[in-house]
This record gives sequence, C-alpha cells and structure tokens, in this order.
Amino acid sequence: MAAAPFLPYGRQLIEDDDLAAVAEALRADYLTTGPTVDAFERAFAERVGAAHAVACNSGTAALHLAAMALDLKAGDWLVVPSLTFLATANAARYVGADVQFADVDPDTGLLTDVTLVAALDRARRAGRNVKAVSPVHLAGRTAPLAAIAEVARDLPILEDACHALGTTYDGASGRPARVGDGRYGTLATFSFHPVKTIAVGEGGMITTNDDDLAARMRIARNHGMVREPQHMRDRAAAFDADGTPRSWYYEMHEFGFNYRLADVLCALGISQLRKLDRFTARRRELTRLYDEALAPLAPLVRPVPPVPDCDPALHLYAVLIAFDEIPIPRQQLMARLRERGIGTQVHYIPVHRQPYYRDLYGDDLSLPGADAYYSRELSLPLFPAMSDGDVARVVDALTDVVKRQ
Repeated sequence: MAAAPFLPYGRQLIEDDDLAAVAEALRADYLTTGPTVDAFERAFAERVGAAHAVACNSGTAALHLAAMALDLKAGDWLVVPSLTFLATANAARYVGADVQFADVDPDTGLLTDVTLVAALDRARRAGRNVKAVSPVHLAGRTAPLAAIAEVARDLPILEDACHALGTTYDGASGRPARVGDGRYGTLATFSFHPVKTIAVGEGGMITTNDDDLAARMRIARNHGMVREPQHMRDRAAAFDADGTPRSWYYEMHEFGFNYRLADVLCALGISQLRKLDRFTARRRELTRLYDEALAPLAPLVRPVPPVPDCDPALHLYAVLIAFDEIPIPRQQLMARLRERGIGTQVHYIPVHRQPYYRDLYGDDLSLPGADAYYSRELSLPLFPAMSDGDVARVVDALTDVVKRQ
C-alpha cells in the first residue's frame, strides 16, 4: 500500500484556472508595473471593504511601507505584541523607531486592551514616545479592536492582518466588520505567502481609508519616484520653455524601495481572490472537524479557544498542549508526527526573547502571557485541499503519540 501523502502545516491550493490566469498574464504586454496590479488592488479593496489597497512584494514589505506612511522614526515607539512573527516588530526598526513589546492573552496569544494598557503604562514610566499600536490577528482570530481603539485613543492602529484575510467580526455598531475595512485600524497589512489564505508565491497588500497614506505608500514602493507634472519641485528641469512636461523626467522627494508586485503574480492573486469564499468555508469546516475530533484529548490537548464576536477564517489550526503532563517533549512529539507524515510548526517564539531585542532593550522584560502561550502551542495541518480523512489521520496520530508512550 502506498504511503499516505505528507501533510504540511499549511500549503497553497493552485488549480487549473490559476494556471490559466498566470499564462494569460505571461502573454500580456506587461510583466510588471502594468494594469493587472491596479486590477488586483481594486478587487482586494472591494473584497475587504476598504477605500484603498496597495500591493507590494511581501507581507514584510507591507509592514515596512505602513510604518513609513505613519512617519515612524527615531525617537518613536511602536507597541507590538510579543507573540507574533519577527516582521511585525522589525517594521519599526526598519524606519529607526523602537518597539514597546506588549503581553498577550495566554490562551489566545492576542493583544488585549488590558495588556495594551500595561504596555502603555510601561512606556510612559520610561518616558517613551509611543506613536502607534500594531495589534496582530493571530492565526486568523482578531484582537479586540474596539477595546484596543478605545485604549489607544488618538494613536494610529496598524493591524497586522497577515493571518486574517476572510475573517469577520462584530464592530460596535453590530454590523459585521471585515478585517482590513478600516473600521478601527488606520492601516492593515496582508500576506500572500503560500501558507496563507490565498497565495501568489510572495506578495503583500496594505489597506487604508486614508487617501494621503495610500498615495505615500504607492510612491515609496517604487523607489520614491514621482512622475506627475503637478508635483514637480524643480520646474526648470521638469518642463520645456513652453511649459510642456518632459516625459522622461521624475523626482524623488522621499526615500523609497523596490517593493513592487509583478503583474504575473497579481494575475494569480486575482484568480485566488475569486475563491476566497470557498477557501474560507473549507477552512471553517476543517476547523469544526478538528474541534470535534480533539475533544476526547482534553485537557491534555485543546484547541485555542474562540474569540467573542469573531468568525475566523483560520490561517493556522493551533492547539495548546500540556507538555508538562505528557511524557514527551514538544520536539520529540513533532518528530514522531513527522515520521507518520504529519508536519507541524510552532507559532511563535516571543519576539522579546530574540537575542537582537534582548541586546537592544535588556533581558528583564517579563511577559508571562506570551511565554505561557508559546510553551504550549503547536500548529497542526490546515489547508483547503485537506480531506475529512486527513483531519482524522492527524488526530489519530496525535492521540497515539500523546497517550501511548
């Protein structure tokens, strides 16, 4: 009998219509900086309910562009939950700002209004100038944005929504809000890495309802170049004597980067975006199957609990395992599962414990919620191409490893 296929913790689902969309883009006039980029941005903005969407070449680039647009700089501090990927915190460092790490709920891994208050209090006592807050929608569940916005007051909110495309939640008005629609956040960033809800290979997007921020990010992603005649500062260089704009002329008013997303990848993004409802529905069904199948393993293994008023399209299926109560450490458990063709991962090592940040800020910061979540978390396979039987296979293997030592 052939061995069952390996199940990674996440992977893309590319279908024939995706391949056709890419092939059509390859035959078009533009491979980059063409009309397909604009089309992807318009479709994405409409899908999440934002005024603007700005495409770029990764979720990390999206965070960097957002930090630049908010004009974070040396002397400023960005509040970031420690339980996140490195890029959320690093975005502040890219622009010379600093990171005020916040604790998280120990069971969901999410920034809360309570942990935000504690982080702001620490910053105030240290005389730090906090300029923005960056909640992370971990695994697809939303941080409590209404409560966070109330605590943040006038501070801009930069949502790291790289895990949460397709998630909805209830806003203060009672109308379901879509992650990225800007109801509470100033900016929201997304990722199209292969393990995310839709994939283009590498790619990112920033959504906002602020016209000026969107314009700044579009310029910054393209080397900082400005080509519109009405914005030229050196008019003698930009125009002929009769006032005709010189077609080749451009200026750089602010520093920028090459963070463009190619048309061919945007074509894949448009095709994938059309399937978002199907992908998220399947993720929700797989989540339900996992929840039911794992119930007998409680309390040794239990899913991350639901977040009130949130209908997540989970990017990760995370469980919390009482490793101090089972006779096998996490690394050995992961290795045993891998031997059975099941891939797992840990999301994430608290960023405040990284050597770079400990060297920068000292190693005396205590964030027990982040440490508690990290010490128990394990991400199981979750992607739309999985079958119902795949879920049963994962849970059977996990049960065997946990209970039959």
